[in-house]
Amino acid sequence: MEKELPKIDLPEPWLIGTDISKELLSLYTNYPVRLKCEIFVLCMDGEVDASVNLNRIEVRPNDIITLTPGSIFQIYRVDGNLKIYFLGFSSKYIEESNQTRAMLDSIYLTLGHPVLSLKPEGASVMQDYLKLLIRMYETFPEKMRTEMAPNLYADIHKGVSILYKNKNTDKSPVSKSEQICRNFGQLVMQHYNQTRNVAWYAEKLGITHAHLCTTVKQVTGKTCVDIISSMVIMDAKSQLKSTNLSIQDISDSLNFANMSFFGKYFKRNVGMSPLEYRNNG
Repeated sequence: MEKELPKIDLPEPWLIGTDISKELLSLYTNYPVRLKCEIFVLCMDGEVDASVNLNRIEVRPNDIITLTPGSIFQIYRVDGNLKIYFLGFSSKYIEESNQTRAMLDSIYLTLGHPVLSLKPEGASVMQDYLKLLIRMYETFPEKMRTEMAPNLYADIHKGVSILYKNKNTDKSPVSKSEQICRNFGQLVMQHYNQTRNVAWYAEKLGITHAHLCTTVKQVTGKTCVDIISSMVIMDAKSQLKSTNLSIQDISDSLNFANMSFFGKYFKRNVGMSPLEYRNNG
């Protein structure tokens, strides 16, 4: 089912703007879509009710939303005089940029809670930053914009990570289920290239396999296997596009028993073999 969802990507390494209208968002009210790209959104006015990975969210003024690759989202309602800024990075850029760690960090930090509410002064600073990027995007030629991408990608991820981490330390205690998901996400980030066995993660967390699977699904809308495989595949794609490592070496780095198992795993998740992806993906 999910593999048949309409997919959204960007035609350039990065795009920024404010031209998101009610009319544009209304196109996504009839069905969910899956993101191939990564998008950061700042809402300064208006309200949006939506879902991300099957979890309902409410977007209000001064909110930042982080939508990571693979996210499934749907719009339900748009109210008010909408004023939204967006900054996005294409799937092609992400896979070729060799900055997988920054991406994995954002996946972990936003797991189950993609919306971050800022104080008005904080949102104003973020708005000024995005306005500056818009001016740069509109002024600089394509070559310069492309050269900017690595630093921009690193900077925005670092800034958003700091904001989310501060939020997590400042807010009231999280629920037990949310804490389990955070601990699971942290473990996956540390060990996805060593094991893909959900039972191993459950044992490390001191809970049953069934409890872990149920909790992660309820909080994030994703299965444990989805979360593990998204990190494995993201790393594999990055290595295939940004390095000259052999497919055997990449398979070994992700701890597959052999190259055949890696090839089958990759094709099941991506729809093509590692070699096909390296040459044509």
